[in-house]
Amino acid sequence: MADNELHYLELLDIGRQIQSRERSSAEVTQALLARIASLDPHLHSYACLMAEQALTDAHRADAEIAAGHARGPLHGVPLAVKDLLWTKGTPTGHGMTIHRDFRPKEDATVVRRLREAGAVLLGKLQQTEGAFADHHPGITPPVNPWGAALWPGASSSGSGVATAAGLCFGALGTDTGGSIRFPSAANGITGLKPTWGRVSRHGAFELAASLDHIGPMARSAADAGAILAAIAGADPLDPTAAQQPVPDYLASMTRGVRGLRVGIDRGWTLDRVDGPTRAVLQDALRTVQELGAAVHEIAFPDTTQAVLDWLPLCAVETAVAHEATFPARRGEYGPGLAALIDAGRGMGAMDYQRLLLRRADLCGRVAALFESVDLLLVPATAIAAPTVQRMATFAQDAELLSGMLRYTCPFDLTGSPTITLPGGTTAEGAPVALQFVAPHFGEHLLVQAGWAYQRATDWHRRHPAPGATARSA
Repeated sequence: MADNELHYLELLDIGRQIQSRERSSAEVTQALLARIASLDPHLHSYACLMAEQALTDAHRADAEIAAGHARGPLHGVPLAVKDLLWTKGTPTGHGMTIHRDFRPKEDATVVRRLREAGAVLLGKLQQTEGAFADHHPGITPPVNPWGAALWPGASSSGSGVATAAGLCFGALGTDTGGSIRFPSAANGITGLKPTWGRVSRHGAFELAASLDHIGPMARSAADAGAILAAIAGADPLDPTAAQQPVPDYLASMTRGVRGLRVGIDRGWTLDRVDGPTRAVLQDALRTVQELGAAVHEIAFPDTTQAVLDWLPLCAVETAVAHEATFPARRGEYGPGLAALIDAGRGMGAMDYQRLLLRRADLCGRVAALFESVDLLLVPATAIAAPTVQRMATFAQDAELLSGMLRYTCPFDLTGSPTITLPGGTTAEGAPVALQFVAPHFGEHLLVQAGWAYQRATDWHRRHPAPGATARSA
C-alpha cells in the first residue's frame, strides 16, 4: 500500500509494521496528524487533539521497540478515545459545554490500559451531549465521510467518523442504546459492544450506569479483538467490572464459525427491515452457512415493550448521573438531554419497579435462547443509511424510533455482547451493517464470527472518500 494510503491499513497490519521497525510510530503518528489537520476541519470528529503528547508517546514507543521491548499488537499504534473518557490533564467535555474546561486528575481505566499496551492516543473524539441522542446546540456534529447528508450515528459519532475516515486506526466508543452500533453501521466500520461488566467504567462519564458499555470501534473484527483484550478485565476501581479472566481473542479467532449454531428469527429480522438491510442479512446468512455454521430457527422475545421501556429506564439513571448540575444549571443543557432528565426525575417508584421486572424477564428469555444456539444474527438497524434530515425527527417519530432501537437497546437491557459488521451498501453506495449477538462473555465467539465473515467478504476494506456525495433516504 502506498504511503499516502497507510491511514486505511488495519490496526494489526500497521502494528506489525511499527513493531518490526518497517515504519516508525513517529512517522505514522505524524502522517495521521497531518491527515487530521487536512480533513477534520470538515469532518469535526475530534473534540480535542493531543498532538504534542502523541508525538512524545510515539517516539517513546519507537525507542522501546528498538530496545526489544515490544508490548503487544497496539504498541506504537495511533488510536483515539471518546470524549467522555477521562484523560489526565486533558479536557474531557462529555459533549457538554458545562464540562468544557474539566481536566481530570487521572486517566480512565480503559485509557490507562491503552497507554500500558503502548498505544499512542491522538486525542478525544466528539460525541452527543451527555452521550444521549442529540449534539449540544453549541457543538458542531461530526460529518459522515461517506456523504455529508448521511447520519453519522449517535453518541459515538466522532469515533465512527474518525475511524472510517482514516484519522485513527481504531477508537473507543460507548453504547447505552446503540451508540457503538449506530455509528459503526453508519460509517462502515466494525464495532464490538462487550458484555456489561467485561470492561471497567471507572473514569467514564455516565449516561445510564446499568446500560453503559465501553468497547472498541475499528476496521475489522481482529482489530476490535486486539483492542478489547487490552482494555477488558477486573478493576479494583470499578466493583462492577467482571472478575472473569480475559481470553486471548486473537489466538482463538481463526476457529471461525464451523460447527457453531447461528440462530435467526426470520420474522423479526427479515420481515421488519427495509430492502437493503434484508439483502445484507440474507447474504450474511448464506455466507455463514457456506463457512460451516448450522442455522437454527428461533423465536426472539417480543421487543415492543423493551423499546418502550428503554427510554424511561435510561432517563432515571441519567437523572442520577446529572444531579450535581441539573436542574441547578439547566440553562446550559440542550433541549434533548434536559427533557430526558426531567422525565427521569418525574418517574414514580412503582412505575420504575415495573420497568425493572420487565427488564429481568427479557434478560431471562434472551439468556434461554443461548441454550440452543451459540450466536444470533440480527440487523444493526431496521433502516439502512438514514439521512441527517430524517434522523432530526428521531425522538418524535415513533416508527423511526422503534426501527432504530428494535435491534440495539434490547441487548443493552440484557447486557449481551454484540459485534457490528459492514455487510453491503445501498444503491447509492452508503454502508449497511449486520450484527452477531453472543451469550454473556462470549466475545471470543463474536471475534471468531467476525473474522470468518470478513475473510469471506471485503465490505470492511471499502473506504469512503471524505467529501463524497453518497445519498440515501
